[in-house]
Amino acid sequence: MYLTPTKADKFSFGLWTVGYNGTDPFGGPTRKGLEIEDVVTKLAEIGAYGLTFHDDDLFPFGSSNQQRETMIQRLKKILAETGIEIPMVTTNLFSAPVFKDGAFTSNDRGVRRFSLRKAFRQLDLGAELGAKTFVMWGGREGAEYDHAKNVSGAIERYREALNIFGEYVTDKKYDIRFAIEPKPNEPRGDILLPTLGHAIAFINTLDRPELFGVNPEVGHEQMAGLNFTAGIAQAIEHKKLFHIDLNGQRGIKYDQDLVFGHGDLMNAFTLIDLLENSGPNGTPAYDGPRHFDYKPSRTEDYEGVWDSARANMRNYLIFKERSKVFRADPAVQQALRNSRVSEISIPTLNPGENYNELIADQSSFEEFNTDEYFNGKGFAFVRLNQLALEHLLGVK
Repeated sequence: MYLTPTKADKFSFGLWTVGYNGTDPFGGPTRKGLEIEDVVTKLAEIGAYGLTFHDDDLFPFGSSNQQRETMIQRLKKILAETGIEIPMVTTNLFSAPVFKDGAFTSNDRGVRRFSLRKAFRQLDLGAELGAKTFVMWGGREGAEYDHAKNVSGAIERYREALNIFGEYVTDKKYDIRFAIEPKPNEPRGDILLPTLGHAIAFINTLDRPELFGVNPEVGHEQMAGLNFTAGIAQAIEHKKLFHIDLNGQRGIKYDQDLVFGHGDLMNAFTLIDLLENSGPNGTPAYDGPRHFDYKPSRTEDYEGVWDSARANMRNYLIFKERSKVFRADPAVQQALRNSRVSEISIPTLNPGENYNELIADQSSFEEFNTDEYFNGKGFAFVRLNQLALEHLLGVK
């Protein structure tokens, strides 16, 4: 059955997702935490292939070296027993009080140095476990008050930190790349590098830009009122989609972290169509993990936690199947032609033509009939979108 997930689907979950105990800013836990063995065993059972984690998810902040090593050995043992992989790791630089003004961009120089050391340890562990990506979410890298943060100086310190990491993994010969995760706000009032565009522009200023890409999250872009599919298309075009976080978001509000597909349904559908069908000759445009960064609602018990984990994967596979049927529909293929979607791939200038020849071509301006576009020459986008909706709803 196409709705049964397998490891070939590359579905991965953060330890902080299914392990979320229900705490929110207005209430304490509604569930006990899960042991690492229970999480990994259950993920393998439901068809996931990968587990990701912050350092503090596995061993609490401030753990001794012995406590840290004990948890690492427990993780290694259950990974070997289940075959679950570690495709990505990250480090928590936002929960502990020491990070209340950020980590790499804290006004306190000592905090910045501590943060680099903490990240080095997780990089070492990630390399040891076979991780290929190190995600960097700067949740505290920002401010609430404009005068409290020299933004130019903070960006300079951010750049310094990432250049150090690039040098570190190069010298260590680690097969790891970095993925910046943008977010506009929450928990800080304003977070640095708030969108995909900001992050990609920043990456181009680094010493080793080839080592850095983005880890976009559905909810984070939609919190800023942006179109997630469009942002992913830009990241793909820049060859910077190193990792992706899938979840659900319903409009511009707090970061909901709903199950993937339980938010903007059409945008989720267009996203999967983009990821799975927009590569060369209709192949997938992204071959990395399909990572779910969501939180099981605090209303759920343990059965609900795993129902929500299954729902993420099932919804992805539903969208994937519906997109295949959508693309194969002759009516859709005709609608795409009517909308001239493929024409955007044709260069505006003719082969060998330059701007002088364009200016000399009277058919491009003097003889071009703009009147035809009044009450005519429509693009039929509504028809195309209606077909997409009908395929999504299963009536086509």
